[in-house]
Amino acid sequence: MVLHVQSLSQLSVEQPSIVTVGMFDGVHRGHQWLVRQLVEAAQKNQYLSVVLTFFPHPDVVIRGITGRYYLTEPNERAELLGELGVDIVVTFPFNEQVRQMRAQTFVDQLVEHTKMVEFWATADFALGYKREGNIAFLQEQGTIKGFRVHTIELVADEQGDILRSALIRDVLNAGDMRRVSYLLGRPYRVKGTVVHGEKRGRKIGFPTANVSVWEGKLLPANGVYACWAFLGEERFMAVTNVGQRPTFDGEDITVEAHLLDFDRDIYGEELALDFVERLRGEMKFDGIQSLINQIQQDVMLGRSILSES
Repeated sequence: MVLHVQSLSQLSVEQPSIVTVGMFDGVHRGHQWLVRQLVEAAQKNQYLSVVLTFFPHPDVVIRGITGRYYLTEPNERAELLGELGVDIVVTFPFNEQVRQMRAQTFVDQLVEHTKMVEFWATADFALGYKREGNIAFLQEQGTIKGFRVHTIELVADEQGDILRSALIRDVLNAGDMRRVSYLLGRPYRVKGTVVHGEKRGRKIGFPTANVSVWEGKLLPANGVYACWAFLGEERFMAVTNVGQRPTFDGEDITVEAHLLDFDRDIYGEELALDFVERLRGEMKFDGIQSLINQIQQDVMLGRSILSES
């Protein structure tokens, strides 16, 4: 099981380690390519594998980005990295003080707290104040402080684009869940506690679970989606609406999942939704019957897609 800490000072390790540093938001296929090789090398040499990531995202602090932006919340990211075999995940608090930290200070902390003997990164990597800690700088530091620097190539997608979290955000904002799944190497997951809503779906024969999603989590484009819903180990087909419910003059974006062939009270339980495919965009209907007719079509199409997935 992965050890997840929020500070390097919380670590007290006996073994040497191989370390990599980055946001790793989404833990996408490019991240997986690096991490799997790092873990394999660490296990072969009986080293620890350490991933240092950040929260908040540096973009939030440096560029002042607000609202839904993250592909993964910190604990989810640590879980995914743990599934790849990582021993320790450090979610380092990023703030103005860290933004101003010199690269040499950062390196000194890594050496002191992780017993770092190797540092792994892509060729375009840089850390520290004004990105001064590039690969050449790290190699110089390694010569002085006794660690090696291992560079690894960036991964491109099927269209030749370098696989980055920013690319996945763009595709997610377009609602192309098939491509998002390809880039992540798994379906995009949204989860949260089922809370009470306005119960409009129940009144028209399609009860929905209103999912309270972390406010920082990026949602797919507004629309209706075929999803797999998970309650613990149980899996159900679901048709999920993401949006403002324009037929009812809604304003806040909500995530409401209609679980197929399901009739249980699950208020207060955690529901996870894996988004498989977008069925349609968000629409405003001229009456309740038109909405009901469309939902019936959505359910039929969703069931057909999920039956084949």
